[in-house]
Amino acid sequence: MAGHSAGAMDVRNVIGSLLLVYGVILTIMGLFGDKELDKTGNINANLIAGIALLVVGGIFTAWARLKPIVIPDDYVPDPDARPHH
Repeated sequence: MAGHSAGAMDVRNVIGSLLLVYGVILTIMGLFGDKELDKTGNINANLIAGIALLVVGGIFTAWARLKPIVIPDDYVPDPDARPHH
């Protein structure tokens, strides 16, 4: 059975992309921004959170690419189904 993938409409791509963007921003702030370590108990919270977001965002995007959602070519939506209002 052939088909095509959901592509950009796959929610894992959207979530992974957002996590990667926020991860990059926090990592940059952790490396170059004012660390204010006295407020966080001598832990660079931005850097740690940024790296964690990069890892989780990478997992989401890898998951979406390695195991894509396949929509069969012969799929026809139920004509009796009512759209949500």
